[in-house]
Amino acid sequence: MTETSKIICFAQKIWDYHHLNLPLKKAGCIVGLGSYDLRVADRCAELYFEDWAPFIVFSGGLGNWTKAIWDRSEAEIFTDHAIQKGVPPDKIKLEKKATNIGENISFTRKFLGELNVQPQSIIVVTKPSTERRAFATCKKVWPEVELFVTSPKLNFLKQADENIRQENLIHEMVGDIQRIKVYPKLGYQIPQKIPRDVWQAYKKLVSLGYDKHLIK
Repeated sequence: MTETSKIICFAQKIWDYHHLNLPLKKAGCIVGLGSYDLRVADRCAELYFEDWAPFIVFSGGLGNWTKAIWDRSEAEIFTDHAIQKGVPPDKIKLEKKATNIGENISFTRKFLGELNVQPQSIIVVTKPSTERRAFATCKKVWPEVELFVTSPKLNFLKQADENIRQENLIHEMVGDIQRIKVYPKLGYQIPQKIPRDVWQAYKKLVSLGYDKHLIK
């Protein structure tokens, strides 16, 4: 097996761990987590038109990845994209300050509370590779809400696109494994078991230089 093949094999194992593929139920609202990936907005629009929830909240300012590619907030970019897909503007609310998943959830909770909107359940839409972090974060930050998590219907090899190369996606996924390990101790997420083979894949990728997204 070539080194490239080994890297893809390790990365696929980590991607499979991050991607929860949970079932959905109808909910009070859809929460689209801002990122570099407009396919998240597509998925939110799809869920809205399938009547899974009556409105969408897009959350996101400019984060580490998007400040280099956009000059407006992720929430604004996602909103424009969803409107182009046919979502009525009055069915979209914007939270434009969050810069990470923790802020996406906590700021959205606060934002809706200020609007006197308190959904009993939410559908969080994120990238496939960040489903687990979104789940663990929301369970900690917004524990009383019934939670469903979903993402665009992509596999690992298709998740990389024009806004993120496969190499950078692997850096991101490796860093998120570290965060899943560390963040519960800091009070940011609920604990999640990391299987031994996933942890071994993480360590192999770090040893191969996939460390740009690690916490220093």
